[in-house]
Order: sequence, then C-alpha cells, then structure tokens
Amino acid sequence: MFKKVAIVAAGVFLLTSAQMTSAQSARDYISIVGSSTVYPFATVVAEQFGKTTDYKTPKIESTGSGGGYKLFCAGVGVEHPDITNASRRIKSTELEQCQANGVQDVVEVKIGYDGIVFANSTKADSMNISRKDIFLALAKEVPDPNGGENTVPNPYKTWKDVNESLPDKKIEVLGPPPTSGTRDAFVEMVMEEGGNSFDWIKALSKSDSSKYKAIAHTVREDGAYIEAGENDNLIVQKLDSNPDAFGIFGFSFLDQNTDKIQGAPIDGVEPTFDAIADGSYPVSRPLYFYVKKAHVDVIPGMKEYLNEFTSEMAWGPDGYLVDKGMIPMPDAERNQFGADVKDLKTLESVD
Repeated sequence: MFKKVAIVAAGVFLLTSAQMTSAQSARDYISIVGSSTVYPFATVVAEQFGKTTDYKTPKIESTGSGGGYKLFCAGVGVEHPDITNASRRIKSTELEQCQANGVQDVVEVKIGYDGIVFANSTKADSMNISRKDIFLALAKEVPDPNGGENTVPNPYKTWKDVNESLPDKKIEVLGPPPTSGTRDAFVEMVMEEGGNSFDWIKALSKSDSSKYKAIAHTVREDGAYIEAGENDNLIVQKLDSNPDAFGIFGFSFLDQNTDKIQGAPIDGVEPTFDAIADGSYPVSRPLYFYVKKAHVDVIPGMKEYLNEFTSEMAWGPDGYLVDKGMIPMPDAERNQFGADVKDLKTLESVD
C-alpha cells in the first residue's frame, strides 16, 4: 500500500486512498534508475517483460549507482522511481536518507556477479598489469620515487615510467565518474589494494584513515584519467578509435564487444567468465537492485517484473542474462534471494 509517511519541509503527510488512486492512474509503467553496469541486464529483462505480459515495458535511466540511490531515496510516490539498480551495495547513510524521506521499506535483491575490467582496443597489444601499477598510474598522489614515507603529485607520464616492463606509451584511461558504483568498486578493489602494496600506506588505514583515503581513493586530475560519464558503450567506442587508451567498465561490456576490445590480465589473471565466477579474478563484485515496497501494490506490473528478473529463465545458470555477460549466483544464494523477493523481505540495516 502507498500509505507511507513522507517528510517534507512543510511537515509530515500521508498518502490517502484518493491520492493512491490518483497516483495509480498517473503512472502505468515501472520507473527504474541507477547503475550503468546493471542497465543492460535490466533492459533485457524489461524488454522480455514487455513482450510476455500485458504491462508496459519499464522505463530505465542510467544514472550511476550513486545517482540512482539519490533519486530512489528522495521519497515515496509516482514522482519518484520504483527501483534502483546498483553495482555496489547500498550504504548505511543512503538507507538512512531513504528512511528520513519516508522510504521505510526497501527490498534488496542481489542478482549476480560482474568483474571490472581494464581494457583496450584489439588493434593494440594487450598489457599484463598489476593493481600496484594501476595505482601508481592513476593516483593523484604517489609514494615519492626517491624514497621515504611521503607522497608527491603523480609524476608519471607513461606506463614505462610506472614499470620498466610496461610499454612506453602515454597514460590515458577512460573511466567512470564519482557517482558510479563501478568507480566505487574500482577504488576499493584496485586503488586500495595497489596502495596497500606499500606497507606504510597500508598501515595508515588503521592509524590515519583520512590520510589513507586521500592517498588510496583519490584519482589524478591532470588529464591522465578521463571521466567518461555513465555510458560504458561510449567508452568502448572511444577505445576502438584510440588504440593507445584504456577503459574501466563492467565485464559484460567486454563480453559483448570482444571484436573491438580486450581485457588486460590483472595480477596475472585474465577477466573471463570462469575466473570471475570462481573468484580467482581479483576485481569482481556483486550486482543489485533495490525495490520500494510501498510501490509494489500500486504501480502496475511490479510483482510480475520481480518474478521475471528472479526466474531461472533470466538469472539462472542457463538464463538469458548469462548470454549478456552476467555471472550467476550459486544455487543456494540464488534461492535465498528469490525467496526474499517473493516475501518482499525488507532491509533492516547495512553492515
């Protein structure tokens, strides 16, 4: 039901039965926002849903995970989205923002796994790289090359400057903006781990967390790293036209464009479906979407869309999402989240 408290500047109000009826007639389609990584998976499900039911095909906007949470948590009602896709789990502060704005009941749905790839054009040579190399190439501040436990503004211009074994080519990396869940995961799994290869930086994570984040979470702004927006297909196109550049995006975009781009092995492991599924590829992460429970019985087709997404035909080991590059969850995990969706189990807190 839509009888949820929403907090606004003027005070507190309740959506009445009349308002619910009006809301229901005001929007007859599902509104979805969020992650550019989950976008292609959600789009395929939405298209299948539109073809096989009498409901309208959901409208999906790629806003990035952070942007999606902001829109999703802004309130209850048809002016707000029903679902947000995410390539990282919701943060406790974001869930609190939801609750403060009247979005009290949120259903968390993990849908599968994905890897973050570091890719370039098939017209160029592949480059076997480590997370330490990537950190040194892209961090705003790096350990002083002359030694000591201090940092200097990143002086490296070419990959060879970073590591003698790498090509003598200009560092040019196209990647996601700060609003992206891919950017968050990249910082956590690549930049942090690369920084942790220096013992004194790793020690800062416990002794001085703000200084640690300033080193391990901050990407250079001198042109070597180029924010390419939330359109990962655009990064693929730019790599195809610029063989010297690299791009950062989800495995599914690599999987769908192997004629144009290739993924670099990271720490000696190639970004393949099997390596991500078995956890040997070091840069893999879970994917999610979040549902506003208050909208389920009001917006037409919500339950049916959830049923479609969590069907074996979609997210199972032989489902159509696997063909799009998504790595399915193990049976037990898939069954658990499927049951939670059926029961509309709400998220109480975030660890």
